[in-house]
Amino acid sequence: MRNLLTTAATAALVALAVPALAEIRIGASLSATGPAAFLGDPELRTLEMLVADLNAKGGIDGEKIKLVAYDDGGDPNKARTFATRLIEDDEVVAIIGGTTTGTTMSILAVAEEAKIPFISLAGAIDIIDPVKPFTFKTPHTDRMACQKIFEDMRKRGIGRIGMISGTDGFGASMQAQCKKVAPDYGIEIVADETYDPRDADMTAQLTKIKGTAGVQAVLNPGFGQGPAIVTRNYWQLAIDLPFYQSHGVASDGFIQLAGIEAVEGVRLPGTALLVADLLAADDPQKPLVDAYKAMFESKTGTPVSTFGGYAHDAFLIMTDAITRAGSAEPAAIRDAIEATAGLAGTTGVYTFSPEDHLGLDLSAFRMLEIRGGTWTLVE
Repeated sequence: MRNLLTTAATAALVALAVPALAEIRIGASLSATGPAAFLGDPELRTLEMLVADLNAKGGIDGEKIKLVAYDDGGDPNKARTFATRLIEDDEVVAIIGGTTTGTTMSILAVAEEAKIPFISLAGAIDIIDPVKPFTFKTPHTDRMACQKIFEDMRKRGIGRIGMISGTDGFGASMQAQCKKVAPDYGIEIVADETYDPRDADMTAQLTKIKGTAGVQAVLNPGFGQGPAIVTRNYWQLAIDLPFYQSHGVASDGFIQLAGIEAVEGVRLPGTALLVADLLAADDPQKPLVDAYKAMFESKTGTPVSTFGGYAHDAFLIMTDAITRAGSAEPAAIRDAIEATAGLAGTTGVYTFSPEDHLGLDLSAFRMLEIRGGTWTLVE
């Protein structure tokens, strides 16, 4: 396991011979390995790629970016340790990371105490609600995912559903948020099952849901490998009901893990990045989405993912704020992030305010359906 990953690796001999250039140190704690690696790995690759690209273009007003990135493996305790190290030893002016909700909450506590701007890449609404002064995030919240899914269900005349949720931080949070907003959309949850993310089979829970009278559709709040297993079991049980997943699995990796036959017809809320080729020519996100997709796939040889897109947007927001602030002081960066307005990213168009540290509304979500092993737009 890699404990320390740096995109601007220092070369001691060169440093002795060449005067040090001014640099802006940005930190990251990501889950590049471990159970959330399919999220954290593209995030790390994205940050490394964007830092190299920006530095090749001269940096920000002549100052190069140095990314100091640690791999927390999805462990909240390691994330807290690395956040402390980034601030106290590495002297970063801002932090990007928190691949998961658990690691995010650990980093958040450290960043807020030190008054260092932090942009999270995790989904739970608790990260930014209530608003914390120095914490922002790029993914849509789990509450928004519930709302987008329930909007689609209502259009299809679905009113009674079963839920099968992961007990991890994200799954538990989305389960709770869906229960809160379901009545607003005329949705009744008539079956409610859970599973441990380490479980290898969810047939028993799905069988209970299948046998519940009146169930019209099934929703699986969760991320990681759990939803892929649920999807395979759903298909194996031949459950003939609409099946919804969360934005926590919005990547080609989910399709590969679950299997093309099993994912056919699955719907979930996702970002423009997954359907770049289907975007209208005048879509405000299209130029940036196309550019990032082409760069990432060319550099890595792997398909672009929603999760790398979250890191892309965090870096875009951070560097845009530093440029507008004309300063790399943490307080100035924080203020500039909060003043961001109309900034198009891969996830949506961001407009922050003192009352809103997410900066996205429900229109930033696209309802997607998997057909023939690929993503299609429902609307």
